[in-house]
Amino acid sequence: MSNWLIYGIGFLAQALFSGRLLVQWILSEKSKRVITPSLFWKLSLLASFLLFVYGYLRDDFAIMLGQSLTYFIYIRNLHLQGEWQKSPKWFQLFLLAFPIFIVIYAYNNGEYDINQLFNNEDIPLWLLLLGIFSQLIFTLRFIYQWIYSEKTKTSQLPVGFWRMSVIGASLILTYAIFREDPVLFIGHIAGLVIYIRNIFIWKKQHRFEG
Repeated sequence: MSNWLIYGIGFLAQALFSGRLLVQWILSEKSKRVITPSLFWKLSLLASFLLFVYGYLRDDFAIMLGQSLTYFIYIRNLHLQGEWQKSPKWFQLFLLAFPIFIVIYAYNNGEYDINQLFNNEDIPLWLLLLGIFSQLIFTLRFIYQWIYSEKTKTSQLPVGFWRMSVIGASLILTYAIFREDPVLFIGHIAGLVIYIRNIFIWKKQHRFEG
């Protein structure tokens, strides 16, 4: 597959990720409080699908790991908002089966091509570890958000989510610079601004409610 097509998939995924943040940011600015529209999760799920494919095509384990960990959290948030149930059954089955299909597809001659993922000549070990650590920190924000939402039985983006987003995005930007990955760099430099802005919106909201 040509590099142009691979990068095209990656940039489309990041455009959708940025789009979800813009929608959430604009609606939050209008309401003067941090809100979580269902479109945020719909765009997240589609973008995660595409970025996982991008990571697979780039033999980038860090990207694949990050998307694998958040994929089902997006689905759960849609379920909490009552939007997942509205989707056609075939569409639900496709999205749920997709990760399993990739695992089966990646199975080659009775063993996984671990060397291709962990011994990529373009990613030295120290950089791979940085990428994995960055993705784990970035992913923990959604695990935190998921636990918070399960407790309240509502889909919310608490301030801790945005603080962890700033830390995770900063680390991924560092990884992207060394990896020379324009898809990750452009996507996260744009998101970092919105993460910080949401923290300020939350602080104003908190002062007002207090």
